[in-house]
Amino acid sequence: MAQAVAESDIDLWSDENLSNPYPTYAKLREQAAVVRLTQSDVWCLTRYDVIKEALNDWETFSSVKAIGFNDGVNDALQGTTLASDPPMHTQLRTALTENLTPKALRSLKDTASELADRIFRELVAKGSFDAVEDVACVLPLNIVVDLIGVRDQYVRENILNWGAAAFNVLGPMNARTGMNFPVAGELYGWCSQITQDKLEPGSIGHAIFEAAKRGEIPEDAPPHIIHQYVAAGLDTTVATIANAIQMLGENPDQYAMLRDNPDMIVATINETLRVNSLMVAQGRRTTKDVEIDGTVIPAGSHVAILFGAGNRDPRHYDDPDTFTIERNPFDHLSFGYGVHTCAGQGLARMQITAVLEALIRNVKSFELGTPVRKINNSSLALDRLPVINVVGA
Repeated sequence: MAQAVAESDIDLWSDENLSNPYPTYAKLREQAAVVRLTQSDVWCLTRYDVIKEALNDWETFSSVKAIGFNDGVNDALQGTTLASDPPMHTQLRTALTENLTPKALRSLKDTASELADRIFRELVAKGSFDAVEDVACVLPLNIVVDLIGVRDQYVRENILNWGAAAFNVLGPMNARTGMNFPVAGELYGWCSQITQDKLEPGSIGHAIFEAAKRGEIPEDAPPHIIHQYVAAGLDTTVATIANAIQMLGENPDQYAMLRDNPDMIVATINETLRVNSLMVAQGRRTTKDVEIDGTVIPAGSHVAILFGAGNRDPRHYDDPDTFTIERNPFDHLSFGYGVHTCAGQGLARMQITAVLEALIRNVKSFELGTPVRKINNSSLALDRLPVINVVGA
């Protein structure tokens, strides 16, 4: 006989929770592996092993009409890599990742490194800066927009705001979602009207249209794939760069260790992604009744994957709230798992690595002012991160 269903009236998308969701994650995680949120009629998965198993079972936990937490965004995402299952997902993902292989990204590595070095040389001379505005936004904006092949200056100036709005509208139909639908709609409108001739030859965007001409992906797929590069690729990279600088600033012993051991950059990125998950929640839809830890989630239920709860589950990680780069949690959940593992993580890691390498080359020590969290329905990120008392290397 199934256990009584664990329930909670917590609002995952309240301002208070979005400013610091980790106490809520801990409360839900200790309550049960599966908790039904009565306010939003969503079933949360809260523990590492349960989350990883669900992510690996796309046949039971479908992404179709499920990724967001309102019908409007789920309708808009139909036909995208993010919101499809195999075999369509496999076909679309191939086109998405074809130009994101290590070999394909090699030529971008030097560009990213040179840009990151230039950024930090200028900022060290100033003695203080904002890690979000002056670093985290600058490098991905230049790298990703050029990679897609965007020429239009208006698009380049607005694409970060569009990306943030695309994350906001993944939430339930609260006031934030309503306010951001028009902004996210601008991104959707631009992507839906983009044609190959408006993108730089040799760019990834240009190559995606070529794949459609060859019949490797549906004819109408290129706009959806380009949308995903912007909506999923920019905001998360910006967030991780700022989060890494915050973690190193708050833990100067870890920064000193990293400067002495630059080969620990990969471990630093992994630990940053574990301690600071990138999304509040991501949705799935059950295709059949499924029992987890004695609780039956009915077929057709909306399920919220709480990556941040799994990444700090003490059942899987010792002392999970502590940031330590010696841990190197390569199995963190922030990039997902299974068929929906983040397709652009190689591009993201390349950019974050360039920033951290330039940081330790150019900055001996630094202090932080008061961080300001971004209140976003889906993205867990910083809005501002003052860096002060910067001492050059």
